[in-house]
Amino acid sequence: MALLFPWVRRSVLLLAVSFVVALVGCSSTTPPPGVTPVTPFDLARYEGRWYEVARLDHSFERGMTDVSATYQRQADGSVRVLNRGFDTGKGDWRQAEGKAKFTGDTNTASLKVSFFGPFYGGYHVAALDADYQWALVVGPDRSYSWILSRTKQLQPAVREQLLARAQALGIDTQALIWVAQERTDPQP
Repeated sequence: MALLFPWVRRSVLLLAVSFVVALVGCSSTTPPPGVTPVTPFDLARYEGRWYEVARLDHSFERGMTDVSATYQRQADGSVRVLNRGFDTGKGDWRQAEGKAKFTGDTNTASLKVSFFGPFYGGYHVAALDADYQWALVVGPDRSYSWILSRTKQLQPAVREQLLARAQALGIDTQALIWVAQERTDPQP
């Protein structure tokens, strides 16, 4: 019986270390290789509501339409993130509030965002309109990507430009979901 306990202890330790390594891998805050965050970046101009025009599929947004993200600088230098969307399965609006922090220089559009306590994931603005009217965002890896706009629709030429940029970054543009933006969010 005494020999069993060291084996169990080693197995539990190995499992715990594997879990931590997997968790750290899933919560990377650095840009994926080849993705360069926009610089110079002005958070004051980025603040406000952005409409999600397109995204790659993930369970936390599955079935959601009319998705928007609102960013607001906080007194402590962090950024309040409020994501809202219409859950077509439940027929109601849903929201999630998170917190973003710059990963380094505030002049570089590389942030880490958390919706779940101490667990952060990367948020990197890889392309940004000079007038802050649209943005291409890449997450901790290329399986997370969003096209955002200040308006609910993009002009076709801008859409094609963003698709080309995303494809050049290695984003699977064929897998993008074009988000319906037909409802008016009751929360201003």
